[in-house]
Amino acid sequence: MNPRISHQKTAALTLVEVLVVIFVLAVLAILLSPALTPHSHVARRSICIDNLKQIGLAYRVWASDNNGKFPMQVSVTNGGTMGLNNGRNAWLNFLVMSNYLSTPKILWCPADKDHVLATNWGSGFSAANTSYFVGLDADTIHPKMLLSGDDNFAIGDVPVKPGLLELSANAPIAWTAKRHLNAGNLGLADGSVQEDSNSSLTNLLGQTGVATNRLAIP
Repeated sequence: MNPRISHQKTAALTLVEVLVVIFVLAVLAILLSPALTPHSHVARRSICIDNLKQIGLAYRVWASDNNGKFPMQVSVTNGGTMGLNNGRNAWLNFLVMSNYLSTPKILWCPADKDHVLATNWGSGFSAANTSYFVGLDADTIHPKMLLSGDDNFAIGDVPVKPGLLELSANAPIAWTAKRHLNAGNLGLADGSVQEDSNSSLTNLLGQTGVATNRLAIP
């Protein structure tokens, strides 16, 4: 009996096909690994965005209990911070809202290497525990005004120091690469949060509805 001879080609992969598959899997692993790593850039930025959403909500609720005004527009005698905002003491605005903020942990961006996490509102809480600026001129009338956000700014490539920062609509402002790779997150007066690049940051300054934005940098 003659053995049967099959004329069908085998389904085995060639060496080139195997190498292509390995290459594709390697590329996918590189692309997906940042999103799957808890301490990755993507995860840190996501936490930062959630922080600013909670901060924006606290501002709005505080304002609803104080005649539609944020702490910056309310006198100290009435529980606000008006007159105290000279820049570095921006953290006082968060302190007066402590009953509206779940924890001081949300005031720290996990990508921020210049400030440290605070776990309570005790006597040690200060600017050292705050990653976000305070928009001193923000109010509920101008929804696009800057209320809070990443404070690692540079003006003309020179990093901004803690204190009072006055920005005109055409200011050459940008975020440094220290947190979110030359990008950042902004909380606006209407409670919304935006992920912005440096180019969109410049455009946003022209949409706030005012000539100058004063930011308190902790």
